[in-house]
Amino acid sequence: MEYRISRRGLLQGAAGVAATGALSGCAMGGSGSNAAAKGETSANNPLGVKEDAPLEVVIFNGGFGEEYARAHEAMYRERYPKAEIKHSATQKIAETLQPRFVAGDPPDVVDNSGGSQIDFNGLVSQGALADLGELLDAPSLDDPSRKVRDTLLPGIVDVGTYDGKFLALNYAYSAYGVWYSQKLFEARGWEYPKTWDGMIALCKKIKAAGIAPWTYPGVHARYMSWPILTAAGKLGGLDVIKAIDNLEPGAWQHDAVKAAAEAYYQLAVDGYLQPGAEGMDHVQSQTEWCRGHAAFVSCGSWLENEQKPVTPPDFRMAVAPTPSLTTSDKMPFGAFRGTGSEPFIVPAKGENVRGGLEYLRVMLSRKAAADFTGKVSSLTAVAGATDGVKLSGGLTSVTALIDASQGGAFTWLYSTYYRKLERERVNAATLELLTKRITAAQWCDQVQRSADEFARDPAVKKYKRA
Repeated sequence: MEYRISRRGLLQGAAGVAATGALSGCAMGGSGSNAAAKGETSANNPLGVKEDAPLEVVIFNGGFGEEYARAHEAMYRERYPKAEIKHSATQKIAETLQPRFVAGDPPDVVDNSGGSQIDFNGLVSQGALADLGELLDAPSLDDPSRKVRDTLLPGIVDVGTYDGKFLALNYAYSAYGVWYSQKLFEARGWEYPKTWDGMIALCKKIKAAGIAPWTYPGVHARYMSWPILTAAGKLGGLDVIKAIDNLEPGAWQHDAVKAAAEAYYQLAVDGYLQPGAEGMDHVQSQTEWCRGHAAFVSCGSWLENEQKPVTPPDFRMAVAPTPSLTTSDKMPFGAFRGTGSEPFIVPAKGENVRGGLEYLRVMLSRKAAADFTGKVSSLTAVAGATDGVKLSGGLTSVTALIDASQGGAFTWLYSTYYRKLERERVNAATLELLTKRITAAQWCDQVQRSADEFARDPAVKKYKRA
């Protein structure tokens, strides 16, 4: 069976509270001068880029780093050698760029990702983003007879569309799952479990061997809400996830969600979580995992690149789907959470909107996409871009996960529609769950109360997932 979804507006990450409030509360100024940065259109310049117009690119310096962008910038410079390119990178996107959006002086291209992402709903409501529809209809660099939209993986356009406009290019494709070391498992004679009963049985063996079965980032405990919701979706079907996205009453108290929360609560009750994990951030917990102090960690497919500096050469990291909770789950074991990520935007009031669109067109060439994959061990939005590319061990595992699912990828949107709900409320509740300060039933009730608050708040823009 295939579990494909209709998605719109999905972006990864969330802005901090200050960033969210500031952008949504302040009108953006400045008129921009992008009209001046426009050249003549031609077969070789379909978007009308002014060849000597400067281009400013700001990259989120997170799990993918920033070096991949320098290669993309070099490709842009090859096409427009007269253009000066200003490159900068930061982990504090909102703190760095929020004032510039408000002042009407934003960069031309922004990788709006990470924990300090600028609130996307605020950007949309303020009209701060250029419509990327023209990019989709432009000829691709690889084959001018094909439009850019025809070179993208299914769902990528839906994932960046708000209210009928394509506003964000989610350049990376992220698969989420449970990660482990193939070297460790082979050495110990362990096999990854397909059922939750099998997971608990294996955790008992792992603990007996002196290794923590699971670690997690307590600072970002929402990482463990991902397998909970994935398991709930697989058990109860996609409608369970849609109800959560649509802020429906009782959605978080659905039997499938309760069963999934109970399963992962069992890890805490039985002592299968690494002691001290509640105080770790994501890098610290992942480093503990890389050092062999824990067998499992929940993460997305950026994990391999993020942990490259500390991963032993023979570690052989691999990813697998969350185990099935029952023998009657509505989705098969191979179903997993997968979606576009790493959202790139072109600010509407940038000085060089034409150049911003062209920069994204360059990124969507096979050469640029293959270079990205080779540098950061991640798939991209470009279909077929890994053909002939030698993949790393972790990425090979990701592609095997995707192939084995036979189209069974799904995701949720609530964390994009209502970022504070995940980043603050679900994050806090999940830490309390994993430290046994609340039960699974109380976790469901606590998150539901938070979701109900968002549903009642007239200041919160509501989105409907079909």
